[in-house]
Amino acid sequence: MFEFFAALTDPQTFFLRYALLVGLLSAIPFGVIGSYVVVRRISSLAGAISHCLLAGIGGGLYLERVAGISWCGPITGMLVVAIVAAAALTLAHFRTGQREDSVIGALWSVGMAVGLLFLAITPGYSDPMSYLFGNILLIGRGDIYLVLALDAIVLGLAAFFHPQFLALCFDDEYARLRGLSTKLLYFLLLCLTALTIVLLVRVVGIVMVIALLTLPAAIAGNFATSITRMMAGAVIACALFIFAGMAASYALDLPTGPVIICIAAVVYLVTSLKKL
Repeated sequence: MFEFFAALTDPQTFFLRYALLVGLLSAIPFGVIGSYVVVRRISSLAGAISHCLLAGIGGGLYLERVAGISWCGPITGMLVVAIVAAAALTLAHFRTGQREDSVIGALWSVGMAVGLLFLAITPGYSDPMSYLFGNILLIGRGDIYLVLALDAIVLGLAAFFHPQFLALCFDDEYARLRGLSTKLLYFLLLCLTALTIVLLVRVVGIVMVIALLTLPAAIAGNFATSITRMMAGAVIACALFIFAGMAASYALDLPTGPVIICIAAVVYLVTSLKKL
């Protein structure tokens, strides 16, 4: 732990400070949106969206390197694919005759397959492992501004639509009877979930993103008496997991993302057993 604090103050390890700052900033929307995801029980939908993002990463890199579209990179590709996936899942939930679990499985697998194909045909070296399992230490100054912008969007919309989201999460039939557009609210909630997942991919990667989105909220839900307190507890828990995971991985020379997830999983197991 002391080595980690010493590294944070070392001028040569500025990347470590960037990573910690982005991780702590990301904990805010993760805790807020993760609480909605847990209460609404849409973790499987969030998982489908997260795995679809590989298609956006591969497509963005291909357009950037092959088509020469400089503004289109992995982040842009992830944002576009995330919104498209949210729209597809909303249509599957409300409009089509398809089984929702089948649509989730299709998006999950096809998104990853398309992404890997794009990465294979894109010239230059592209390490899929860094996207699948994340590498928070590669975060730069530009990522800080991106996280701040997405934080403002996610938190602003979540705060403005909070009463409507509460009605949707706890009793969507009541929300519909009160004249609320549940279809639009559902789509908006999935879009906010998608934007939050885009933030988290850089921290722990596509494969493990769903764990850090849901585990802090689930832990806080074991103790909170209201969704507001659940959100606050989830934000604090997520920030602590990221900090502890970075410190432990630095001391043990292990990948940061898996260490963060393992710490969160152990805490979730302990708190769940205490509730039995």
